[in-house]
Amino acid sequence: MVIRRVLAPRIDFGALRRELGLPEGFPAAAQREADAAAATPPRPAADRTDVPFVTVDPAESRDLDQAMHLARRPGGGYRVSYAIADVASHVRPGGALEEETWRRGQTVYLPDGTVPLHPATLSEGAASLLPDVDRAAVVWTVDLDSDGGTVGVALERALVRSRAKLDYVGVQAAADAGRLPDPIALLPEIGALLTTRGLRRGAINLPLPEQDVEADGDGWRLVLRGPVPMEEHNAQISLLTGMAAADIMLAGGIGLLRTMPAPKPEAVARLRAAAAPLGVHWPDGAGPGEVIAGLDPSQPRAAAFVDQAAELMRGAAYTAFDGAPPEQREHGGVAAAYAHVTAPLRRLADRYATEVCLALHEGRAVPDWARAALPRLPEVMATTDRAASAATRGAIELAEAVLLQHRVGETFDAAVLDVDAPADGKARPGRRPGGTVALDDPPVRARCLGELPLGERVRVRLVTADPVARAVAFERA
Repeated sequence: MVIRRVLAPRIDFGALRRELGLPEGFPAAAQREADAAAATPPRPAADRTDVPFVTVDPAESRDLDQAMHLARRPGGGYRVSYAIADVASHVRPGGALEEETWRRGQTVYLPDGTVPLHPATLSEGAASLLPDVDRAAVVWTVDLDSDGGTVGVALERALVRSRAKLDYVGVQAAADAGRLPDPIALLPEIGALLTTRGLRRGAINLPLPEQDVEADGDGWRLVLRGPVPMEEHNAQISLLTGMAAADIMLAGGIGLLRTMPAPKPEAVARLRAAAAPLGVHWPDGAGPGEVIAGLDPSQPRAAAFVDQAAELMRGAAYTAFDGAPPEQREHGGVAAAYAHVTAPLRRLADRYATEVCLALHEGRAVPDWARAALPRLPEVMATTDRAASAATRGAIELAEAVLLQHRVGETFDAAVLDVDAPADGKARPGRRPGGTVALDDPPVRARCLGELPLGERVRVRLVTADPVARAVAFERA
C-alpha cells in the first residue's frame, strides 16, 4: 500500500536539526581517519568473492550494511549466507573517528539529508557493500533444516563482492512475476518458514504503515507505506542472524542483547477485550502475534486493533552483561534472545556486538576495547534512539502542518485508530473526549477531539495546523 501527496512549499528542517542538537559535519580529525581508512581498505584473508551476494534495500540507499545469498543444502534444508559490512576493521579503537561515532550513536534520517554515524567516505563508500567492488565483511553462515530450524552457525571475516543492488519494490515485482534473481530466489520460502516459527513461539510483528516525507522537485511529498511481503521476508533473515548472535553471546557469558519484556497478561487481556467490538476474530489458543498476522491493516478496524496492540511492545532496551547472563535476556517481540549485529554502518552497538561474537566463535579473548564498551552502550543507544525518533516524528509533524495550514475549517474522512481511556477507567470532569485519527487524503495521523467510535470511519474538521509549533488537530464534524 502506497499513498503519495505532493507538498508544494519548500520546508526548512534546519530548526528541527538545531532543536535536537544534531551535528552538521565531522571533526577534521575524524574525517581524516575515515578518509585514510577508505584509501587503504582492509582485505581479510578469507576470500568469499565467489559467492554471488546481492543487497536488498530502499532504492535510494547507499549505506548498504547487508548482502545475502540463499541456497538449498544437499540432503535438505537451507544455507543462509549473510554478509555484514565490517565496520570495525575501518574504525581504529581509541581514535577520533570512534569518539565521534560514540557522540552520534546512530544515523538519523531527515527528509533533507541524513546525519550519518560515519562519514560518507565510509558509510556510502569504502565500507558499504556496493555492487561490483570487493568489500571487507563479517559473513554469517546459518544452516537451517527443512522446517527453518537452525542447525549450525559460523561466522568469519571475509572478502565479498555483491553482484547487484536490489530494492524492495523491484524485488516484490520480481517475486510476483516469479522471476526472483537466483541469490534470493528462496527468500519467500525461507521467510515464510521463519515467520511461522516465530508466530509459534509467540513473536509479535506490528504491520503499521510507515509515514515518510520525501523530496519532490521544489517541494515535498508525504508518503504512507505498508510493508511489502518481500520486505518482511528480508527482515526475517536479519532476525535469524540476531538470534544466532544472542545465542553465541549467552553461551560465552558476555555480550550486548536487545531486550524487551514479554507482553504483560493484563495488556493481552485488554487487547483481547478490544477484538470483538472491532470485529477481529481471536481463535482459542492463538497468541496476539498470530491474530495480528491474519489482519489487513489497510482496513480501519484492523488498523485500530494493530494500533491497540502497540501497547504490548513496551520497554525495549539494550542489555549488556559480562559473566552471569542478565535476568531479562529475551526480546518480547521476537520471543527469543536477540541482538543487533546486522546494521553497523547505521548503529554503533552492532560494531561491538559483532566483535564479541567473532571472538567467542573463534575461541579467543574478547578484545579489551570491545569489552570495555559494552556497559556504556545501553545509555548511549537509548539517548540516540530518542533523538532519532524525535527527528523522524518532528519532520512528519512539520510536513503535516505545512500541508494543511491553509485548510483550517475543512472537513475530511478519517478512521479512528485510538480513543482516550483513563488508566483507572473513570472519566475526568471537564475533560473533552478524543483520540487519534488517520486521514484518508492526505495521509495524516493526528489528535482529534470529540466522541470517537474506535475502528469506525468519521468526518473530522481541521481546527489547528501550525508549522511553527508542528501541531495539527481536528474535531469530530
